[in-house]
Amino acid sequence: MKKTLLFILSTSLLLLSACSLQPPEWAKSNKETDLEDIKVGLSVSTLNNPFFVSIQKGVQEEAKAQGMEVIVVDAQNDAAKQINDIEDLIQQQVDVLLINPTDSTAISTAVQSANSLGIPVVTLDRSAEKGDVATLVSSDNEKGGEMAAQYVLEQLGEGAKVAELEGVPGASATRERGKGFHNIADEKLEIVAKQTANFDRTEGLNTMENILQGNPDVEAVFAHNDEMAIGAYQAIRSSGKDILVIGFDGNEDAINSIQAGDLTATIAQQPEKIGKLAVRAGGDVLQGKKVKRTIPVQLKLVTNENVSDTKK
Repeated sequence: MKKTLLFILSTSLLLLSACSLQPPEWAKSNKETDLEDIKVGLSVSTLNNPFFVSIQKGVQEEAKAQGMEVIVVDAQNDAAKQINDIEDLIQQQVDVLLINPTDSTAISTAVQSANSLGIPVVTLDRSAEKGDVATLVSSDNEKGGEMAAQYVLEQLGEGAKVAELEGVPGASATRERGKGFHNIADEKLEIVAKQTANFDRTEGLNTMENILQGNPDVEAVFAHNDEMAIGAYQAIRSSGKDILVIGFDGNEDAINSIQAGDLTATIAQQPEKIGKLAVRAGGDVLQGKKVKRTIPVQLKLVTNENVSDTKK
């Protein structure tokens, strides 16, 4: 049923774009270089995750500094809802769209619809497979996956038994973090389990419980985000085992957990900076300036040894 709804919404957006050969007057008009008149539409995959709340904060702070208005919509990890949300933002006559895709493939139709109306699109943290995206503001997810595998290798040595908790299927971050991890792990480590937990803490806990039942000798866990890592740690603590847990994002809960000696490490991003750079990129595009196809934001491996520096 969900796939049917997604198909209907996607088709509707294409038909909406095709109904008129010309964009509406508001989309055709040339904007002045003064960004104070700009309306920004921000579509977030889910605000039930501290990482994306921080991205939203960065967007709102930078937009406020530049006098822009921001309209925020939460897709709640539902690709069909996100397409509908973006259609609503278009109807509200936003000047630029900042999109953090729930599904990199599904979002392509919404991007193409914005393209047809001349609305610039900037993606945050995750890419869109099709459509014209002015730039992607993101950490190097593949590099981050490699950093996690290298850390496990340094701590446990070759052949260590590792479990992997994957993010939302279809999200580019899931593919890229997994790819980076496997670049090293497939050669140097033994991956005994690999299951999806959808970037969710509760699913991370339940999935890790199942993994432990089938793989009692697992020595380390790499989770594609901190929420799953925290859930995995809760399951491990209940089992009484001593297992390395490495997350990804560097959210506040994960940093506190590392400082308390619970989580082992996280590949920390800078979500507020991602949000701020996305707003600046959107403004540059509207002013006719050239922007890079990707705008990288630096990653950092955070462990108990350097966590105090992270918390300042």
